[in-house]
Amino acid sequence: MVVDFKKSYKFAFKSSLYISLFSAFTLTIFNYFFLQIEYWEIAAFVCCLFLFSFFVIQFRAERFIYRRVKKIYDDVSLLENTTFRSQPVTTDMATLTREVKKFARDKKVEIETLKIREEYRREFLGNVSHELKTPLFTVQGYLSTLLDGAMDDKNIRKKYLQRAEKGLERLIYIVKDLDMISKLETGDINIELSEFNIVEVIQSVFEMLEMRAAKKNISLTFDIQYKMPVMVYADYDKIQQVITNLVVNSIKYGKQGGTTEVSIEDLVNNKIIVRITDNGEGIEKHHISRLFERFYRVDKSGARSVGGSGLGLAIVKHIIESHNEKIYVESEFGVGSEFSFTLEKSK
Repeated sequence: MVVDFKKSYKFAFKSSLYISLFSAFTLTIFNYFFLQIEYWEIAAFVCCLFLFSFFVIQFRAERFIYRRVKKIYDDVSLLENTTFRSQPVTTDMATLTREVKKFARDKKVEIETLKIREEYRREFLGNVSHELKTPLFTVQGYLSTLLDGAMDDKNIRKKYLQRAEKGLERLIYIVKDLDMISKLETGDINIELSEFNIVEVIQSVFEMLEMRAAKKNISLTFDIQYKMPVMVYADYDKIQQVITNLVVNSIKYGKQGGTTEVSIEDLVNNKIIVRITDNGEGIEKHHISRLFERFYRVDKSGARSVGGSGLGLAIVKHIIESHNEKIYVESEFGVGSEFSFTLEKSK
């Protein structure tokens, strides 16, 4: 087995050996010409000198290195790195080098993460301001026109007030969604679990969105006729919102005369997967990784013409994750998209 001595020990050993050899040689010369000392006495003196030199040099080298390494640790600790704070100061250069390199790598990753977060923060604030100012300016424009004299005309007054009301409804919708996603992210919304038939929930969503789908002649269908109930254990209202948001999205970006199909499949470990498939526009691959970000728009130019708060998919993701389940998306541009999520079956 190879013994790995500390480098400071090696330094002290070699230095002490050099001093001892020089002293032995010098004493031997002096003894030959001037002194009459026994050789065993010279050997004993040299051994004592070696041990004394070794311990003094080792101690001084350790203290010398320690003071300088301690300064490095203190400087690094100013950056509040818990790894350096939680361990004793080492004077071994190889260990210190590894620790400093690891620290540098960790800091590089941290800086890159902060840059990504800062970029995301700027983009998020820009999106929020855009989403809020659009309905605000709309309402302000109609009200200013009325105050400038247009409200004397009853027809114009009624039409402009109705448009201003729609702008306020859009604003309230955005604020409500922002409030919900903030609560979901901080865990302030409780998940109330119960047993219910997921087929009935999907059917009720179809009925609720039937008129909207009919405007684009989009068919809302199941893949097969589900004669038996499929019971799941989840939060009824939250899952209904998930299905509603996903079906609304498929209608928004679906093609004229297209279809939105929902299927339910059994999985292992007492799970089911709900798939919502459409034959609409589809999504390009480079957008898929960011689909569930707040206010992220695939079509930057025309996406706002279809309405919505831009928070629908972000809310879907948080609701599903709050159930400790998974959500997936597969899409081919120009062919269509499929969003799917898992749920626990009731026992």
